[in-house]
Amino acid sequence: MLKPVPKKNKGLSKLPTPVRNKMGFKKKGGAVAPKKMKGGGGLYANIAAKKKRIAAGSGEKMRKPGDKGSPTKENFKRAAQTAKKKYGGGLKSGIKKIKKK
Repeated sequence: MLKPVPKKNKGLSKLPTPVRNKMGFKKKGGAVAPKKMKGGGGLYANIAAKKKRIAAGSGEKMRKPGDKGSPTKENFKRAAQTAKKKYGGGLKSGIKKIKKK
């Protein structure tokens, strides 16, 4: 959510509204809709989206490990670190195991 413009900051109100919004401040008195995530949501979201397109019959194929343009081990490590920061802990924290009967 965006913050209201502080009364003490005179220069901020003179900036154009889109610039203030990018800085994290909302337009005078009005509520601004939350921003959508940039970049498509990250590595795992991109992989899931591609698998969904393939299942729908797009004709695409998943790249093999080591192919040009495929994610490297470093990309997966970085994505795991981002997930840990976002969800506060390990990747498996908060996930309940389902027991089979």
